Amino acid sequence: MTIPRLLVVDDDAETRAMLTQFLQQNGFIAHAAENETEIRASMQAGRVDLILLDVMLGDENGVEICARLRAEQDVPIILVSALSQDHQRMAGYEVGADDYVAKPFNPDLLLARVRAVLLRASRSASLVYRRRLALFRFGGWSYDAKRDEVLSPEGYQVALSQRESSLLKVFLANPHIPLRREEIQAALPDNQTGGSTGEGEGSGRAIDMLVGRLRSKIESDPKDPRMLRTARGVGYVLAVDVAEESPA
Repeated sequence: MTIPRLLVVDDDAETRAMLTQFLQQNGFIAHAAENETEIRASMQAGRVDLILLDVMLGDENGVEICARLRAEQDVPIILVSALSQDHQRMAGYEVGADDYVAKPFNPDLLLARVRAVLLRASRSASLVYRRRLALFRFGGWSYDAKRDEVLSPEGYQVALSQRESSLLKVFLANPHIPLRREEIQAALPDNQTGGSTGEGEGSGRAIDMLVGRLRSKIESDPKDPRMLRTARGVGYVLAVDVAEESPA
């Protein structure tokens, strides 16, 4: 249920905006950075699942940045560059880049490469995830993913529909990250909203209704929610910490 969070790094404002919007339209959370300082600030601010890193960043070099990041962590990195000769590609792979995409590129091909790198990165982790993550605690509540059970702070069980349970999992996997309605819709199984599944206003209303139903189950005052809050101009955010525990 976790929505991949991508970071687009390019010193050209128009390219950053175009790629960020394209990735958001295809179901990702996408943010932009212009240089290494902004990369590190974004990574400190929250989870980053993949970096699209341009090689030529004004006075900075993307290959060198990739080498420094790789020495510290294993976040997937795709280098993007107009420099596409074999020795230039090899320089990227040698410092630990997961892929190298030459400019100009077909956006759909880039999307396929992004998904392939994310899939490779998650394969080994996904097996561990299925074994270990079963219990989530948030705002005094608990959700047992194995049993699909929700318990209130007072210890009584709250019944959720399949759609409400799926929505809760999306928020539990992305705490403190404002999610747009389109991102929530894309993360639900088979775009499961309980209403219109098309793009635009209809699907947004369906998400609003689904969030409203979930609030009525887990908020003490659904009209003034303290956990599942509205992120003005964006969508919704789970505004409490989430702790993950192994099953008993």
